[in-house]
Amino acid sequence: MTEQNAIILTESASFAVKDVLKSQNLEDGYLRVSVTGGGCTGLTYQMSGDEQPSDDDIILEYYGVKVLVKKSDAPVLNGTIIDFKESMMGGGFTIDNPNAIASCGCGTSFRTKDVVGTPEDC
Repeated sequence: MTEQNAIILTESASFAVKDVLKSQNLEDGYLRVSVTGGGCTGLTYQMSGDEQPSDDDIILEYYGVKVLVKKSDAPVLNGTIIDFKESMMGGGFTIDNPNAIASCGCGTSFRTKDVVGTPEDC
């Protein structure tokens, strides 16, 4: 795994992230993508705005959006594609993680072969 493969942000997702960061007064900020324990399958994705990186962050950039990923989360996220889809019912981010071997029905919780996290009751 190279650090450049930790996650991939599509052009569509980048435009949506720019809008979200602007609404949070973080035009010069970063998108933080992380993994925490929880959900019915054990791991959950988190996406938030951040003002600056920390020493243990990988910094990536896609279409003008700076993305932070903790080095410890990179193996679980390696190759993950974050996209933004629009439909007649609205829009939202989609996450396609090639490392996930199981996920919950709602699609927000997952586990990998090597990391099971801390599953909770749904």
